[in-house]
Amino acid sequence: MKKLQIKKEICIGCGLCRVYCATQHSNSKDILKAFRKETTKPVPRLKVERQNETSFSVPCRHCDEPWCVYSCLTGAMTKDPVTGVVTSDPDKCIGCWTCVVSCPNSALVKDKTTKVVKKCDFCPGLETPACVANCPNEAIVLIEVQGQTAAAEK
Repeated sequence: MKKLQIKKEICIGCGLCRVYCATQHSNSKDILKAFRKETTKPVPRLKVERQNETSFSVPCRHCDEPWCVYSCLTGAMTKDPVTGVVTSDPDKCIGCWTCVVSCPNSALVKDKTTKVVKKCDFCPGLETPACVANCPNEAIVLIEVQGQTAAAEK
């Protein structure tokens, strides 16, 4: 199963991971059109935490024990048993934010326009997620892991 690994010691907090994530999830997939011309503004599916000299990206960790899935009232949050990817179905999400509250990593994003949760989905259709491919310092990398990883990620 794949996971995103964040190297906070080399992250500069530039936010390009958010820009390219939002662009990849926009209608046009074009950075200028996505932010300037689309009526529905794209929402990045990760956050960037900054505190003094330390900064790091906070995407979904696709936890082995996904509390967001367990707490979802409608079944919108699911975990694929083969890939380990946790996804959110916008058609089932009612915007109650229970998953957001239950996430121990604060990695889920509230889309206040559509009233549904947004989260990292590893950019379906791309070999490498947009945040990884466009991080100038390679502070976000895609790694292959085996078994229980939630405890090791914290």
